[in-house]
Amino acid sequence: MMGTTPRLESARWYVVLVLGLVYALNIADRYVVSTVLEPIRKEFGLSDSGVAWLTGVSLAFFYIFVGLPIARLADHANRRNIVAAAIMLWSAATAVLGLTQNYWQFLLARIAVGVGEAGGTPPSTSIVADTFPRQRRAFALTVYALGLPLGAWLGSSVAGAIVEHFHSWRAAFIALGVPGVVFGLIILLTVREPVRGRFERISEAKVPSATFRETCKFLWSQRSAWHINAAGTVICLWGWGLLFWTQTYFERAYGLSTAEAGARLGTIYFWAGTVATIATGAILALPQMQDPKRIAQGLAAIVALSTIPSFIIYWTHSLSLATAMLWIVVPAIYLYVGPTMALLLNFMPANMRAQGMAISLLTANVANLIIAPTVVGWLSDTLAGRLGSNAESLRYALLALSLTGFWAAYHYWTSVRTFAADDARIQGAGAA
Repeated sequence: MMGTTPRLESARWYVVLVLGLVYALNIADRYVVSTVLEPIRKEFGLSDSGVAWLTGVSLAFFYIFVGLPIARLADHANRRNIVAAAIMLWSAATAVLGLTQNYWQFLLARIAVGVGEAGGTPPSTSIVADTFPRQRRAFALTVYALGLPLGAWLGSSVAGAIVEHFHSWRAAFIALGVPGVVFGLIILLTVREPVRGRFERISEAKVPSATFRETCKFLWSQRSAWHINAAGTVICLWGWGLLFWTQTYFERAYGLSTAEAGARLGTIYFWAGTVATIATGAILALPQMQDPKRIAQGLAAIVALSTIPSFIIYWTHSLSLATAMLWIVVPAIYLYVGPTMALLLNFMPANMRAQGMAISLLTANVANLIIAPTVVGWLSDTLAGRLGSNAESLRYALLALSLTGFWAAYHYWTSVRTFAADDARIQGAGAA
């Protein structure tokens, strides 16, 4: 490991801090949609599946289409510039959402948000991977992942308070969108592009960027990485799919206002998510946790155990019990992010990392922005007539989704079987 000076160490953590704030704004601009989902649905006269298409699927399709080309570019171009341009685009588009007056205007602005967000996480995590040596990446990416609970709080509690103050869901989009444009300029002026592959074998840093086909082929050959990616994808289906609808469910089932539900959920997202992420970082910093097998097995156990309370949230008719169960489930949904990113990146060569992360985000976004919203919305619409209540129909749809947590745990547990062979292959890729 290279020696570091205090100045270099401070510069490293500044990069993590800034990119973590980028991640927070990314998450906030997503969460605000869930916070105002019910007011949007009512104003535009949409069904549950219709509002899911407008707010989730429209973003995901274009995120997918442009995400891979942007990641391909990030594997050989200046990643700092890509991140800055991306945050300015999606933030400006988020602000425009607050100015829309009909379905089609909202749809076009939401598509622009997806195009911008596609350039956020893959180059950001690639920058972090080239800022810290291999054995410190899990901890660094866990700190980076603190942007997740911060963004969730901004998009829930803060957005809900803005809606209540201005009596308009549009105000929340404008308030959360404008600061990101300014932040993009700060990134251009204060963050430096690191040397690609600086902590890998010297020859690996000189390898030209890989094609998408080569990246997919290598990812498929790395069975550990394949299962890790599958686990992260199913967690997004399970956890983020549930949270996408929870605000709306609480409003319908318990008669809460947008501000009341946003404040309740935002508090849980922020405190439970932050404490869980910090605790995860502290645990990963321990010498005995340098073994990636222990990390994967720990994630498997946590997700499996958290699946049970996730079912109880929608099974009970008690707001107090549902809230208590959320305090247990939300940490599991948040703490997986940093360790999973680090495990995946450690099994990918330096010249494939941005594309590898883009593939991971592609499958995750298909799960939590296309499958979860549309399937839950469709089930809710289908059951509403039979149950006579769109609150009850949504409850049964979410109960079915909650059980997929066991599926994610299976992939984490299975991934460890080939860790040794896949680690040898990644070292060989660096020496080739």
